[in-house]
Amino acid sequence: MTFKFQSIIFIILFFSFHIVSAQTFSSKIVDGKTKKAIPYATIQYGENQGVITNEEGKFSFTLNEDTTPLDSIYISSMGYLQTGFTLDQLNDSILFITPKAIELSGVYLFDKELGANEIIEKMIEGLPKNVNKAPIKQRFFLRQSVFGNIQKVDFGFEKSSIEELDKTFVDSLSAAIPKYSYHYTESLGDFYTNDSKNKIDILKAAELYDKKDVASFEDFSKKMKNIFENNIKTDSYLKIKSGIFSEKVQVDSIMSDFEAEEAAQIEREMENDTVSNLIDSQKYIFDELLGELYHQEDTKLNVVDKYRKYNFELVGYSDIEEQGVYIIDFEPKGGADFRGRLFINIEDFAVMRVDFENLKNLRNFRLLGIFYREIIYKGSMQFSKLSNGSYDLKFVDFTFGRWFRIDRPLDIIEKNKNVKGRRKQNELKLNIDFRMTNTNKWELVIFENELIEPSQFDAFKENKRVKATYLARYDPDFWKGYNIMEPNQAIREFTVTESK
Repeated sequence: MTFKFQSIIFIILFFSFHIVSAQTFSSKIVDGKTKKAIPYATIQYGENQGVITNEEGKFSFTLNEDTTPLDSIYISSMGYLQTGFTLDQLNDSILFITPKAIELSGVYLFDKELGANEIIEKMIEGLPKNVNKAPIKQRFFLRQSVFGNIQKVDFGFEKSSIEELDKTFVDSLSAAIPKYSYHYTESLGDFYTNDSKNKIDILKAAELYDKKDVASFEDFSKKMKNIFENNIKTDSYLKIKSGIFSEKVQVDSIMSDFEAEEAAQIEREMENDTVSNLIDSQKYIFDELLGELYHQEDTKLNVVDKYRKYNFELVGYSDIEEQGVYIIDFEPKGGADFRGRLFINIEDFAVMRVDFENLKNLRNFRLLGIFYREIIYKGSMQFSKLSNGSYDLKFVDFTFGRWFRIDRPLDIIEKNKNVKGRRKQNELKLNIDFRMTNTNKWELVIFENELIEPSQFDAFKENKRVKATYLARYDPDFWKGYNIMEPNQAIREFTVTESK
């Protein structure tokens, strides 16, 4: 009896310990004066471990059994006093932190006062040593939000010699295209970098979107294939005219493209290393984000590469991660594109944060009825100091928006040289007016930066079989027990509408 009783007590204590050691804490950070939420604040809950609040000021984190919590959980944000809270104060509460004034003088003592341009020059001079180039492993959470808005779809039907391709059918295609689309991808994993080479390990991922949007395009493809099979001769060719341009396309090549895509889909499902494109798509996003960092040569944010095109103003001092920083605003001088704010370390002149937004379209393209504009390019990048003295990513919030329009005639004519008499067999004539905007928002949180040996990078093998879990609606339990960036209200409310 005694042994059984002791065993039961041990089991209860064992599970109680694991429940406590894997506890999740959630709160919201609010400005003590304005009562407004504070986005992208840092919550440090362990040694070199922390999370970032979302755009609504909300956060959550899980303390696992291998995490040694600090005596206090410290919350810090630019322009606010660093504040410590106990774990008991965190759960499902609103936490107020106090703003502090940006001092223009008297905060830091210098051997020599530097002007804004001198600080920028020292920042650029220090890039080779301040930007990390050592192999690194980064535990990350990445959220991609894609918003599509089709503002107009008008195929402008004029005539068709194919009975199935009448105005009613063409108009139904316009109506079937979803005017608004939302696609969210969330992934947790490890990102390995060595000498500009990257590898990725996805631990868990989710996708939220409406499958009906995809199905409508697949249905359109099948209908078009059936129409081609029933009405177009395989030894014909299509003459496609749009404005002053025309092109010949063999019909059998079009049909083979349909068949090749089906075959490719089967092949992708059969190949062990190409079951999912999740790994490749996530690496593509990382390539895009890393390529847009302020210090990259080809980034659109050319505040470093073209710094002479900007005016810089030293507006004050503050601190990030208990390190003093210069606060420098920048704006265009002449034809530059951006305005924003740089936070530059006083000691080593490393950039610890940059906030930016475009003031005009970054690209305006117009040619023969095709229009393209890059209309939004804004965000924030934060960097942390590593044990080797250099800096690497801590957080990115980046939004890129585009506008696209096609306003052109389209004439598709079937011709067949093997048919006696009239070579023209069928014709479809349209005047297309299509307009849409597309916005990509990326939020990347780096929870841990770990310097590694090149051999560790070489030894890691990617698993391309990993797939994202499809969710038709937001599931708050999907990420339970994992440290991520809290979803915003749009994601929390996302749900696929049922077909009527």
